[in-house]
Amino acid sequence: MDISIAGLAALYIFLLAGFAGWVIIGHVPAILHTPLMSGSNFVHGIVVVGGIYALLNATSLTEQAIGTLAVALGAANAMGGYVVTARMLAMFQTTAPAKPARKHKKKG
Repeated sequence: MDISIAGLAALYIFLLAGFAGWVIIGHVPAILHTPLMSGSNFVHGIVVVGGIYALLNATSLTEQAIGTLAVALGAANAMGGYVVTARMLAMFQTTAPAKPARKHKKKG
């Protein structure tokens, strides 16, 4: 098995990003996890674009498999984030009609 320096650098960056994410998420209060996940949909969109770029430049079957897996997992993760966001926004919607504003009567 031949591993290049670029492959080791990519593995190092992947492990460092995973560790940084684990530390950052661990220090966020639980009440902010849903908005944080909602905001991270943007990052998952970038993962999908990167996976598509890697898939288009793949020359071997292994690279094509990794690119396909990256696109599939990134798309599934982004879709899950949007579903959670929709559920979160549904929690704040009111179904009852708005009450009319009370008029204050002037005294005297």
